[in-house]
Amino acid sequence: MKLISSENNPSLINIAALILRVFAGASMLSHGYPKLEKLMSNADIQFMDFLGLGPIITLVLVVFAEVICSVLLILGLLTRAASLILIVTMLVAIFVAHGADPYAVKEMAVLYLVMFLVILLIGPGKFSIDELFTKKEIRY
Repeated sequence: MKLISSENNPSLINIAALILRVFAGASMLSHGYPKLEKLMSNADIQFMDFLGLGPIITLVLVVFAEVICSVLLILGLLTRAASLILIVTMLVAIFVAHGADPYAVKEMAVLYLVMFLVILLIGPGKFSIDELFTKKEIRY
């Protein structure tokens, strides 16, 4: 007996995509906002510099990913591009920023990585701004 089945109700997949997008984006935004505040402050910025571009440029790139891409994910706008940028950010967090750390420290970044990977694979779903732009009108 299937109580809830996407087979009987295909909208469930779109609702699941919406829930995942909003949850993952809002959760990541909670990590990005403090970094945005740090960037906007006049304080001396100490941040990792794995690309050799300087800590400020690196922080700007992380803020772009964690704030701008998170908002895009929540809205369902440029969803796959935003999730790809967030995937790269999480890979850097896992293998560079926390490369020597035990799994327990990396676990949150791994969970985000999996959520963003699922979003990349399934797309934004019907309840997104992307859907409004890609919907093709069929005329007979």
